[in-house]
Amino acid sequence: MSAIRLLVLGAVRGRGRAHGYQVRGDLESWGAHEWSTAKPGSIYHALRQMAKQGLLRAHELAPSAAGGPPRVEYELTDEGDAEFLGMLRTALARHDQKIDELTAGVGFLDCLPREEVVALLKERLAALDGWRAEVARHWSSDEADSRDWEPTAEIMRLWTHFSGSGAEWTRGLIERLERDARTS
Repeated sequence: MSAIRLLVLGAVRGRGRAHGYQVRGDLESWGAHEWSTAKPGSIYHALRQMAKQGLLRAHELAPSAAGGPPRVEYELTDEGDAEFLGMLRTALARHDQKIDELTAGVGFLDCLPREEVVALLKERLAALDGWRAEVARHWSSDEADSRDWEPTAEIMRLWTHFSGSGAEWTRGLIERLERDARTS
């Protein structure tokens, strides 16, 4: 999965129809250029590629009065919408994706029904807990603590830390979503 694809599809979906400069502006306003690969060149490239793949429909507009090439506006096709929703579901449910993919998914939480988001996050939580249990099954922290420092032990500490903090954050988000649903 690619965070840039999810971000671009989501930005176009949110506007209904948008040109590259609008998509770029939206992503920059979300700070995506700081935490993902959403740089200007990658945004325009993604738009063109996804139009070639049939995920976006391109509409060429008349050139501006100031000159220059015609502006192209994009809108999601049915295939593009299905791709976006599938990528969003994957971003929320998986435990092993890159942080920019999860971050992009969280940015589009409101594109799915809350109950579905909670169910996807519970899948993620179960996978994180399972991953942590698997690491613990193969590694004893008591054994590693007897060594002051050793690369393999540090890798195991890193994995258990990431899975533990990821699970803690996911539990908190599930609680906030469920609490908000009760007060809505």
